[in-house]
Amino acid sequence: QAQLVESGGGLVQAGGSLRLSCAASERSFTSYTMGWFRQAPGKEREFVSTISWNLSTRYADSMKGRFTISRDNAENTVYLQMNSLKPEDTAVYYCAADKYGRLGYKSSDYDYWGQGTQVTVSS
Repeated sequence: QAQLVESGGGLVQAGGSLRLSCAASERSFTSYTMGWFRQAPGKEREFVSTISWNLSTRYADSMKGRFTISRDNAENTVYLQMNSLKPEDTAVYYCAADKYGRLGYKSSDYDYWGQGTQVTVSS
């Protein structure tokens, strides 16, 4: 079964940076759109960013200029570089894959999900 495995989360001070990684288990993911979502305690899951197979990208407004999504198809991996982190960025970050290659921002647009990685930003 296809799997997505996130890594790179942790504890960081406000203003710091983290880079999240999401490794896909199958080569077919190179043709999928790959997205990042996050969910803070007591809140709904929200869209962060997404990148298509041909490197088109989309970001949530609050992440523009601070977060950068990228992918390495040779490594079957997608990344999320997060800079200037704020305490309100604290959440579990999830990687997701859309086999139809859209640039969707809704959870329902995605077919596969990772288990998530915790990001905690201290003030």
